[in-house]
Amino acid sequence: MRIAIVSDIHGNLTAFEAVLADLRRTSPDLILHGGDLADGGASPSEVVDQIRDLGWPGVAAKQAPGSQPLFAVIGEMAEAAREALGDERLAWLRALPRIQIRSPAALVHASPESAWRAPLPEASDAELQSVYSPLGRPITVHAHVHRSYIRSVSGMIVANTGSVSLSYDGDLRAAYLLLDDSKPVIRRVEYDLDKELKALSGCGLPHAGWIARMLQTGRFQVP
Repeated sequence: MRIAIVSDIHGNLTAFEAVLADLRRTSPDLILHGGDLADGGASPSEVVDQIRDLGWPGVAAKQAPGSQPLFAVIGEMAEAAREALGDERLAWLRALPRIQIRSPAALVHASPESAWRAPLPEASDAELQSVYSPLGRPITVHAHVHRSYIRSVSGMIVANTGSVSLSYDGDLRAAYLLLDDSKPVIRRVEYDLDKELKALSGCGLPHAGWIARMLQTGRFQVP
């Protein structure tokens, strides 16, 4: 069975449509989403509506906690996304489960205990095992950190999907994960960045310039 896991679209419709075209080529048996579908992009409603129409199962993500300046900026963008989405779409997002189990894999947005905190690619084997072995699956997939990786830890595979939008690994392309008969592969997909930047500049999103800088560099930037 071939399973694709698409995550962290962040309202980037241009990148999402490029990934959809690639999925038509790879033709997986099942497609899951890993959360963070709407916040931080020009087209939150359009992305959520397409995923609902496609019927992809997925997992929930949560708004950033805390009161530091970064979280205040994220909170302002999240509020704008909530206004664009409306109550009915928000209710659908809030009803998503924290964990999806699809043999042989388990999917969480960040970790089983938190939709916000997740190990980074350079985490120790001991940390990965401690966080993800309670799921009891031979393959665990998470998202959230915007940096794809595939690690083998004590007989368990831990993989990160990367992100459709706002990659932090220096690669401007969209990313998603394909499990091909339990073998994880990271797919990278070119998309029309200039088109998305134009949409972003005209959408009225707070801090759109910050998002644009990250899209253009493939790196996290301080707001």
